[in-house]
Amino acid sequence: MALVKKHVKQVVEELPEFSHLDDAIDFFNAHHEREKQDYAVEQIARLGGGSFLISYMDDEDADKEICTKMASEISNMDVDDAPIEEIMDLLKLNNAYTRNLGISILRNFGDSIKYYIVKFLIGDDRDLRIFAINVLGDVDFSESRDMLIELLETEEDINVAMTAVDYMGEIGEVEDIPLLESLKERFTGDFYAEFAVDGAIKMIKG
Repeated sequence: MALVKKHVKQVVEELPEFSHLDDAIDFFNAHHEREKQDYAVEQIARLGGGSFLISYMDDEDADKEICTKMASEISNMDVDDAPIEEIMDLLKLNNAYTRNLGISILRNFGDSIKYYIVKFLIGDDRDLRIFAINVLGDVDFSESRDMLIELLETEEDINVAMTAVDYMGEIGEVEDIPLLESLKERFTGDFYAEFAVDGAIKMIKG
């Protein structure tokens, strides 16, 4: 007897098209299938829901694969629509995986984030100035060195200045050495400053 091959009709579920952000978020929260969640993430990003995606990534228990998908979608957003300061906050997390995703997103935006860095660098909050320097070091975009030099020309807080000095050791040039040497006079008698400046100069000289 010949075997008869039965053709089973495959039912393909159509995914809904969303016109409102809340509906896309509700769909994401209501489904656990990876395909549906990925689709929802794409729709959320399309509808300007970057803040929601960042808030999900901010959770230490967040799924790494979904976070990676979210980072990819955020990177493709127009920089004017992306929540840059919230993305920068990811760099403060203890979770190295999520922190690195944040760095990758910011690198993708490149020089477009300059405004946000400058905003922190010229602010009165010392911790935010240090944070901005760390972002410059991590993201390393075209004007990082110039911005650190400008900061060091006037910075009076030793912790901020020495954070910048550490990065200057990596990206500074021989012509920056006189500026670094001048910091020893600005912070006269401080062993930490002298040690950091000498270390940076040594690295620049190779």
